[in-house]
Amino acid sequence: MENGKALEELIAVMDELLAPEGCPWDREQTHQSLQRYLIEESYEVVEAIQEGSMDKLREELGDVLLQVVFHSALAEREGYFNFSDVAVAVKDKMIQRHPHVFGELKLATSNDVLERWEGFKKKEGKKYILEGIPAMLPALMRAEKMQEKAARVGFDWPTIDGAWDKFREEIDELRAAGSAEEIVEEMGDILFALVNVARFKGVDPEAALQATNNKFARRFRYIEECTQASGKQFSDFSLEELDHWWEEAKGKGL
Repeated sequence: MENGKALEELIAVMDELLAPEGCPWDREQTHQSLQRYLIEESYEVVEAIQEGSMDKLREELGDVLLQVVFHSALAEREGYFNFSDVAVAVKDKMIQRHPHVFGELKLATSNDVLERWEGFKKKEGKKYILEGIPAMLPALMRAEKMQEKAARVGFDWPTIDGAWDKFREEIDELRAAGSAEEIVEEMGDILFALVNVARFKGVDPEAALQATNNKFARRFRYIEECTQASGKQFSDFSLEELDHWWEEAKGKGL
């Protein structure tokens, strides 16, 4: 089926769901109530990519597209914009921000493109360098993006040594912290400094932590399976016994 025809049919399905005789649940939704679903569906797309499942990726991308169509349909009923307005706006933005493709500008490297990209954003009314980074991003991802943007204008350590020194300094400050407020602040500073180290190392901190989360989950499940097979409870085993199974899981490549 042609792309345009498929999209028209999807929009028609949404219109029917939101019609007076449509789905009661869909008709009760608002932009606010749908926020969580857009976030959840986006993370499911990421999960499908990490799993390398193209069938799942196709399905999850469809779920994200449905959210875009849903929000657009609600906005149309409120008299603000429709899906066509959304598509035209992003199409125009892409053309405007890619004069090296759709115009005469010559850019040789991806770094050249990123530098020009920030210039385009300023022309679009963004006054500040960190403007446009969503406050609702996961904290590690937001920290990385802020540091990257600051680095592009020269606010950065010359080498990774400065980032390492700052990380160690923050650890010392956490050790010296007294009040609960100080502990929270210094813990945040440590995480922010560690993100900077990851950036210098070329590591995505969000992806790295998720990989470790997944590794912990696999090994802890192995411990659970071992305790269940024994017919005993977790509390019946010492930490040393549980740690023995952890090392077994590690040895199995889990």
